[in-house]
Amino acid sequence: MSGWLAIAGLGPGDEALVTPEVTAALAEATDVVGYIPYVARVAPRAGLTLHASDNRVELDRAALALDLAAQKRRVVVVSSGDPGVFAMAAAVFEALEAGPEAWRGLDIRVLPGITAMLAASARAGAPLGHDFCAINLSDNLKPWALIEKRLRLAVEADFAMAFYNPRSKARPHGFARVLELLLEVCGPDRPILFARAVSTPEEALRIVPLGRATPEMADMRTMVILGSSQTRWIEGTARPILYTPRSVGAGA
Repeated sequence: MSGWLAIAGLGPGDEALVTPEVTAALAEATDVVGYIPYVARVAPRAGLTLHASDNRVELDRAALALDLAAQKRRVVVVSSGDPGVFAMAAAVFEALEAGPEAWRGLDIRVLPGITAMLAASARAGAPLGHDFCAINLSDNLKPWALIEKRLRLAVEADFAMAFYNPRSKARPHGFARVLELLLEVCGPDRPILFARAVSTPEEALRIVPLGRATPEMADMRTMVILGSSQTRWIEGTARPILYTPRSVGAGA
């Protein structure tokens, strides 16, 4: 039997949000490769080998998966959310491009998943209902100056913005700088959503004006969404609703 490689998204946390396509691939797999907490979400079973590794060895992990598939194993590389959004799909293709010619004949598929930003947006209402962008606030793989440039340009374009990896123990001060920059260019009244651990028992949502946002409101399990100038905040409902209208006035 020929091997294959599936790069799969496990969604934001709740097993109900894992797609049937991903569930089927995991049921057929001989090997699952991924970051330690994501591999831990896959139930052990006979005939399945779990290969868990640290978060900063993406290319090594990708090379391992490609090598296993070349040995005619059925391999699933797991990411949280969607594998193509700041996750393992790009790492696998980077390793493929730099690797041996034999890898290019492999059967490689990307299986989409529900991203953290979409899960968070759905919980809050529809803050991404009009044009938006997603920015990874980690400066591990890109310089801080580029992050700041993209933030300023996104504000100028009046996008709603979804922020991944806002604040870690290794870089606690970066998100404070982000909030300072956004407050400077957006003013204090822009609504900002902090959605932590959406779809898990630890889920917590908080919507505040930008002027009241603090760095401590976010960690690495938090999705942060800043509204555009058009985003509206409805209170007095069963729970606050944040949404961005699909149309923009002619004077905007």
